[in-house]
Amino acid sequence: MLIFYDYEVFKYDWLVVIKDPENKTETVIINDSEKLKKFHQEHENCIWIGYNNNHYDQWIHKSILCDINPYEISDMIINKGVPGWKASRLFRQIKMFNYDVMIRGDGGLKSLEGFMGSNIKESDVDFNIQRKLTQAEIDETIKYCRHDVEETMEVFLNRQSDFNAQLQLCKLPTQKMNLSYLSKSKAQMAGIILEARKKSYDDEFDLDFPDTLKIEKYTQVLDFYKNQENRDYSKSLKTEIAGVPHIYAWGGVHGAKPQYFGEGYFINMDVTSLYPSLMIQYGLLSRSIKDPKKFKNIYDTRVKYKHEGNPLQAPLKIVINSTYGAMKDKNNPLYDPRQANRVCIYGQLLLTDLIEKLEPYCEITQSNTDGVLVKLRSEDDFDLIDDIAWEWEKRTHLSLEFTEFKRVYQKDVNNYVMIGTDGHVKTKGAYVKKLSPLDNNLPILNTALVNYFVKNIPVEETINDCNDLEQFQLIAKLSSKYKYLLLNGEILNERCVRAFASNNDVDGGLLKVHSVTGRPAKFPNSPEKCFIFNDNIKNVKVPEYLDKQWYITMAKKRLKQFGVS
Repeated sequence: MLIFYDYEVFKYDWLVVIKDPENKTETVIINDSEKLKKFHQEHENCIWIGYNNNHYDQWIHKSILCDINPYEISDMIINKGVPGWKASRLFRQIKMFNYDVMIRGDGGLKSLEGFMGSNIKESDVDFNIQRKLTQAEIDETIKYCRHDVEETMEVFLNRQSDFNAQLQLCKLPTQKMNLSYLSKSKAQMAGIILEARKKSYDDEFDLDFPDTLKIEKYTQVLDFYKNQENRDYSKSLKTEIAGVPHIYAWGGVHGAKPQYFGEGYFINMDVTSLYPSLMIQYGLLSRSIKDPKKFKNIYDTRVKYKHEGNPLQAPLKIVINSTYGAMKDKNNPLYDPRQANRVCIYGQLLLTDLIEKLEPYCEITQSNTDGVLVKLRSEDDFDLIDDIAWEWEKRTHLSLEFTEFKRVYQKDVNNYVMIGTDGHVKTKGAYVKKLSPLDNNLPILNTALVNYFVKNIPVEETINDCNDLEQFQLIAKLSSKYKYLLLNGEILNERCVRAFASNNDVDGGLLKVHSVTGRPAKFPNSPEKCFIFNDNIKNVKVPEYLDKQWYITMAKKRLKQFGVS
C-alpha cells in the first residue's frame, strides 16, 4: 500500500499530514508521538512517499519515533547541512520503506506546483516562530501541509513510470522484492545489481586508443589526448572538423554549424547505446564488477524485451545507462575513473573516425556524443553513405541507427528542430523541447517557435490566438543566494512566483535581492513590467492587461538565434 506524507516542524510544534489514496483517508497528527508510533506500527509495511523525504521528512519521522526532538534534527539538516542518517544510530532500527518523487534538477516542490498550474502561495505562518503556535496557525499549517501532500501525489502520478521501474529494480539483485532498495539512487542500484565491490585505483589517466581506430586527417585530436599536459578535466580542444567548429574534452565531443538552416536530404546517424556498447565490445566496464558477463546479459535481455514490447526493459535500461556515470562517482562501488575516461575517449575518437570517412561525400552539419547529422548532396548518394557506415560498423563493432530528415533549424548542438521525411518532428533544447506538466515554463514561446518551424505559422498568430493564461506563465524561483523577491517595491512572501508580462503602466519589474550584498537585480528573462498570479491557474483566461507583444518580441528574438531573420 502507498501512503503520502509531509512534515512541518517548528521550534515548539510539529505536525504531519498522511494520505492513503487507496482507502481515501487522511490522518493528521499534531505533537502526538504516541499516536504516530501507533500509526507507524500499523503501516510499517507500506511504502511512504514524499517530496525530498529521503533527505528530510523520513528523519523527522524517525526522530519522533525515537523520542528525539524533531526540531533539533530539522535544524541539523537545514541549517547545519548534516545528513539525517548521521543524527542517530537508532534510526537504523526503524523499518520504513521510503520513496522520494524528487529527482535531481528539480527546483523544489513549489516550482513543480507552479509548472502544474497549482496554487503556489506560501503559508502565512513563519517557520522561524519562537513560541507555540496558536490554533489558527496550526489550522493554517495543516492546510498548507495538506496542499503539499496533494501536490506530491500529482508529481507521483506524472512520474509513475519511474516508480514502477524502481520497484522492478528492487527485485533484480536477488530475484525477490526488497523494498529497502526504493530509496536507493539509480547509480547505487546499478552497483548493487552488478555486484560491484569498491576498490582503489591510481591510474585515472593511464589511457590508450581503440585498436580499430583509423584517423588519418584529424590527428590533432589524437595529439590532444596523447599530451600529458592535457590530462586534466579543465582542458579542452577547440578545432575545426569537416568545416564545423568542434570541442573535445573529457565528457564528450560537440560540434555544430551555428544558426544553421537547411533543406534537403539529411541522415542522422546515432550509435546504438554508444557507452554500453563500448563497455562490452572493448572491455571498458568498471574493474570493480565481479562478473562483466552479467552486464552483457542485462544488455542483451533489455534488447530482447524492448523488441517484444516487454515493460521489464525499463529497469534494465536504468542499470545499463547508470553504469557509466557511476564509474565517475567516488562514493559508488562501480567507481573506476580510468575506465570511464577510456569510454569517453574511445567514443569521441571513433565518431571522429566516422566523420573523417563521411566528409568527402556529404556535408557534416552536427556531431554530438553519440552521433552525427549529415546532409547528402543527392538522395542517390544514400547507398554510398550506407556503405561507408557499414564499413565503419564492421570495423568498430558498433551499430548505427539512421533517421531521415528533410529540414533542419539549428541554433547550436543543443538546440535544434528537425522535420523528418515522414513528417515526424525531433526537437532538443529549452526553446523548442516538448514541455510537460512538470516542465512548463513560458510554454507559449515553445509552441510559437515549433509552429513556425513545422507549420510555417507566424509567431504573432500563435501568441495572439491563445487566451489560456497558463500558457504565458514564467515560473520564477529564487536560489539560496537571494533573500527575497521584490515587485513594485514590495517584498513578496513567496520565493517562487508565477509572473506575466503586463501592459499596465503602474506595474514594475520583478527583482531579486542578494542575501550578502543586498543589491537588487532584475530576474533573468522576466518582463520589464510584471503582474503575479499565484492562485490555481487552470482554465483562467488571459486578462486585457497581459502584454502579448512582450511574448512576440521574445519569440522573434529566439527565432533570430536559430538564424531566422
